[in-house]
Amino acid sequence: MADARIYQDLKRDHDKQRDMLARLADFSTPAEARQQLFEEFRLELQSHAAAEEESLYATMLGDPELRDDARHSVAEHKEVDDVLGELMNLEFDSDEWKEKFFHMRRRYEHHIDEEEEDMFPAAAEELDDATEEKLADIYEDRKPKELEEAKDNPPGSDERE
Repeated sequence: MADARIYQDLKRDHDKQRDMLARLADFSTPAEARQQLFEEFRLELQSHAAAEEESLYATMLGDPELRDDARHSVAEHKEVDDVLGELMNLEFDSDEWKEKFFHMRRRYEHHIDEEEEDMFPAAAEELDDATEEKLADIYEDRKPKELEEAKDNPPGSDERE
């Protein structure tokens, strides 16, 4: 994988999200505790995705060599966000919640694996060091702001400004 700080930041978030997904999949944990963890996960994921789109993806969309990868990833972010919204409206102990969660988990883990294995190396090949540093600065600045935004805007909504 690429070594620049932007990719390290994103990979660190992915590892945190993988851990949260594994804990959410443990249905021996009481529903109330899983519901709280799910809320933490959805805030983490929404803030990560928005900051990633505003930094790395925004730059990739401007590069003809990287544009298709960025479009694909933005579409996958929207798909996962929609499923998160659906999950919020279901009973956390229901079979429907479990089935939808495992679908979302599989799709999201595939997405982040694809980013790390394909997209980040392709971006690292195209982008210079100064651009990657600037993207890391943007990402690190935007993520806490996006976390605050996510608290007021549930997944699956189009309320974001």
